Amino acid sequence: MSLATHALSAGVRTGSAVASGVFPHLAVKADHTPRSETGIGALMPWADKLWFVTYVAHTGKTGGGTGLFSIDDDMSITKHAASVVGTYANRLVHKESDQLFIGPHVISTDGDVRTIDALVDVRLTATARHLTDPAGKVYVLGMEGEFFEVDVRTLEVTQLFDLLEVLGVQGYPHFKDCYTRNGRVVVVNNSYFDHDFPTGESEGRLAEWDGTEWTILAKTQFNTLASANGMGEALYAVGQDRASALLHVHLPATGWKVYRLPKSTHTQDHAFTTEWPRIREVESERLLMDASGMFYELPSLTYANAVWGIRPISSHLRIVGDFCSWNGMLVLAGDQTTPINDANPVAGQPQANLWFGKTDDLWSFGKPQGWGGPWWDTEVTAGNPSDPYLMTGFEHKCLHVTADRPVRVAVEVDFKGVGEFHRYTTVEVDDGGYAQHVFPTGFSAHWVRLVPDTDATVTAQLAYT
Repeated sequence: MSLATHALSAGVRTGSAVASGVFPHLAVKADHTPRSETGIGALMPWADKLWFVTYVAHTGKTGGGTGLFSIDDDMSITKHAASVVGTYANRLVHKESDQLFIGPHVISTDGDVRTIDALVDVRLTATARHLTDPAGKVYVLGMEGEFFEVDVRTLEVTQLFDLLEVLGVQGYPHFKDCYTRNGRVVVVNNSYFDHDFPTGESEGRLAEWDGTEWTILAKTQFNTLASANGMGEALYAVGQDRASALLHVHLPATGWKVYRLPKSTHTQDHAFTTEWPRIREVESERLLMDASGMFYELPSLTYANAVWGIRPISSHLRIVGDFCSWNGMLVLAGDQTTPINDANPVAGQPQANLWFGKTDDLWSFGKPQGWGGPWWDTEVTAGNPSDPYLMTGFEHKCLHVTADRPVRVAVEVDFKGVGEFHRYTTVEVDDGGYAQHVFPTGFSAHWVRLVPDTDATVTAQLAYT
């Protein structure tokens, strides 16, 4: 049965057109003046409906047509009377008060909507649980580094920090997410621009707050945070640098660990084009991760204080603002047409839509492929291994290595996935400065890492096709 037939036979409103999982009548469009952006930033099943909020490029610089929407079981779409125009991508279900926080709105289980007026003009990117008063308050993060706490009943707003000052962000800020887990609040900023490429660092941040002190963990682009609360203790942070995509994992027993993943595209490297990598449960206790243009299956549980079973699903070009399961379907938010004040003169009217399908449909998207590695003009030390780099789930693999002096690089693989590495082969870089190794077709282990025998400046990249 085709997706279109499946959707129509599942009780979709009579007369609704559907093509490849997209219902045109559900599209949201912004006004023509000025022509900006209307991405769908957050999705949440709640109060017997699918709710979503949109984001425009900059608050106060776009017209109407965007805001708070809901979709009924018969695929009827409604723009709520409390809808306001803004840049919103935050969502959190607050269990103690039985309320959904989405954008500047708070929605009860009966579907009643209140609006936090003080936050309407803030570009809201995340809502997170409170460290010391989880029943009475939540944290809210703004894209410009505003860090608030909000009383869940009175909706009183108090700004706690300006994270630009606290974290020393001096360039253009682009804070994207906030999450509370394992006794800490973690925030990410994804500032990364073309002038940052030569140095490998940027104004991007991965930082945590224990309720007393802020600590900067990394100064590169990070995009999203998530955890499988109730199933496992791991807190996941997704980002990237010039060498590869990044997955930092926090466990109480080990602290933060660094893993590296392939990039399936360079079109999502820039801070403005990453909207929005996400991790979310899409089937019961199953996590789906979208990072650098690739969907992954991500485990909820960790074993032996390590992450097992990360598996690539598919490569894609879609901008997926958020995704969720609703009424047995997987729903992907979108951002399809973005003129940005006519910087793109052929983009036309800003608009976005949703994609409906099954989680298993993702395997019919582009075949997993990508590139990246542990080092990019990196100063390495003899005997010190690189970060683990994902190896499983790709058919063809080739390792490329360059160095500023002769060096022998040991290739070690972890086929169990628990951090137990074994010597596979050695790649020798001579005076010519380049060497490569082609792995047998289908060769796979969970992780690969590299160990140099000499101090050197090395680039090591793996191409997966």
